[in-house]
Order: sequence, then C-alpha cells, then structure tokens
Amino acid sequence: MNITIKDKTFEPLIEYSMIEKRTRLLGIEINVDYENRVPVFIGVLNGSFMFMADLLKEINISCETTFVKLASYHGEIKSSGIISEELGISMDLSNRDVIIVEDIIDTGKTLSHLLTQVKALNPATVKIASLLLKPDALQVNLGEIAYVGFEIANEFVVGYGLDYDGLGRNLKDIYRLCEV
Repeated sequence: MNITIKDKTFEPLIEYSMIEKRTRLLGIEINVDYENRVPVFIGVLNGSFMFMADLLKEINISCETTFVKLASYHGEIKSSGIISEELGISMDLSNRDVIIVEDIIDTGKTLSHLLTQVKALNPATVKIASLLLKPDALQVNLGEIAYVGFEIANEFVVGYGLDYDGLGRNLKDIYRLCEV
C-alpha cells in the first residue's frame, strides 16, 4: 500500500519481516567476528536509532554504545553535501574496536567525514554496519564497510528510521519514492 508524506508518494520496498531476518544474521556475524572483544557501537542519529536498537538486541557479546548526530539532507530528498555536526563523539576510543552503525550509505561523504574523526581518536579497528547501501550513489571509497543489510537502487527511501523532512521515521517498513 502506498503512503503519502507531505507532497510525496512512496511505495513499499522492504517489509519489516525481511529487516528482522537480515538484522538477526548481521548480529550473528558480529557476535562471531568480535568474540572475546568488547566493541563500541556508534550510532549515527537520527536515522540509525531503529536499526541500532534491533541490531543490539541480537548482540550477545559485551559491548558499549554511544551516538553522534550528523546531518547532510536538511529537509531535501538529496544530500546537500554540507555536513553539520550536531552531537560529537563523547567517549575515549583509543585502542577500542569501533562499529559505526548507519541507517543508509548514500554518497558516503557524511560517513567519510565521521571516519576521519573516529580514526583521529586512535581506535584499534573501525568497521561499518549499515542497514542500507546505495552502491550506485557511492562517491567515496569506504573500505570499512563490513556489514550491510540490503543493497538498494539510488532511490529516496523512508521508514524504519529514515525520514523525509523529519517525517516517516516511525514507519515499520521501508518505502521508496514513487516515480512521477
């Protein structure tokens, strides 16, 4: 069933049941990869909050969490390219295993900006876990991408933490913008 948010119509893309299954598998993979280690999960707000919450429910190893808030969309359906930091890194990451949790990797510019900041704090390792990846939109090399829920086309999506001008984050499923 299509939905309307403000002036845009969206159609279903990924149902929550598929997100649950994929998140469970990612959790298993992370549990194995970080066995006998205590990683720090850094959630990128606002979009990652639902994915990070569900992912952490699948993590059985000891871990810590923190959040950062970066913005590049500013109410548009395309990234402005201007990255604003609204909440920075607030914990010591030296010699720690870090997993950055993202809702979506689009151009990769925001994540590249964050990676530079994280690496300056001398972590032991840095990996990225993202629910969605748009390979055709990626403009920077992010070799740290280790865990991806779904690869999607270069389309604008909402739901499950992703928004259009602040709305739609609460939707259980993920929807894509309908072609006009």
